[in-house]
Amino acid sequence: MSLSLTELTLSHFRSHRLGRLTLDSRPVAIFGPNGAGKTNILEAVSLFSPGRGLRRSSADDMTRRPEALGWKLTGVLQAQGSVREIETWSEKGAARQVRIDEKSASQIALGRIARVLWLIPSMDRLWIEGADGRRRFLDRMALSFMPEHAEVALTYEKSMRERNRLLKDQVRNAHWYGALEAQMAEAGHCIHQNRIRTLALLSGAQEQAETAFPVADLELVQTEGEMPETQSDLREALAESRFRDLAAGRTLVGPHRADLYGVYAAKSVPARDCSTGEQKALLVSLILANARALAEQIGAPPILLLDEVSAHLDANRRAALYDEICALGAQAWMTGTGPELFAELGSKAQRVEVTEVDGVSQIAIA
Repeated sequence: MSLSLTELTLSHFRSHRLGRLTLDSRPVAIFGPNGAGKTNILEAVSLFSPGRGLRRSSADDMTRRPEALGWKLTGVLQAQGSVREIETWSEKGAARQVRIDEKSASQIALGRIARVLWLIPSMDRLWIEGADGRRRFLDRMALSFMPEHAEVALTYEKSMRERNRLLKDQVRNAHWYGALEAQMAEAGHCIHQNRIRTLALLSGAQEQAETAFPVADLELVQTEGEMPETQSDLREALAESRFRDLAAGRTLVGPHRADLYGVYAAKSVPARDCSTGEQKALLVSLILANARALAEQIGAPPILLLDEVSAHLDANRRAALYDEICALGAQAWMTGTGPELFAELGSKAQRVEVTEVDGVSQIAIA
């Protein structure tokens, strides 16, 4: 069984006034000069999954200027033996909408049929920057396994924002906190359990695989204190922390205080202390492990988006990556400046050339 996007149309999206692609399930090698619009294609594909896409941009920022007031993406998804027609768009900067088989749908519904993973250059600094990025990285993986994770996370964030507003206003009446803390405890415990399950799935996928990439030992830690083990414990911890939280003006306990700690297993070296090349290899390893675990779970590998994937990978590791992608059977969309970066793929991939003419991206099957 396969999961692939076989038709894609971009209308007034970023640098693309109008672009169309008709493809098969093989990997897609996209090449062209810097600034031509290659990454914009990957961003478009990322919007066939829940969320704000691989750049985390607002819907308004994705609109082509100056002639358009919105954008639209349409695609045909081959999903485990069925064909689904998907549309997603935004008008005048409003929140994006989704339609599946000509019926309005939620992003949660989209996540149940389209599983999309990505690795982009900004993630190369994942191990050495703040915990926020590592939480997002882990939550994207959790979302791939459990589409409902997005809704739970939104519930937690909304309740926490309201609680933080009370804290900043120095509201001390316990009555105002009870319902919010109950919601936070229920959603927060679920978030924590989803993350733990995700780490277990990744660990299993890494242990069972024969791969040229280094294994990463991962651990979920708290930036301060410990995460309460049960829903009732988290609710109690939130109540007990009110005095401290009032002084700080924000919530100091919960899954939003978690961090992802990684170790290069073969060397017992923390990921943050590894070389740039080793850090990149660890990220590639985790994306592949995520893909293998998903293939085991849903019966098909996810769509992979690998932007400038050759950066920090030597020729041998690049060839090994291509071999693993092909063995997995994933439709991987990869970008690079020239076709020579994908030479090792031979006829196993289809090639797309992107050029820029007068500020407009042009797409052509090479």
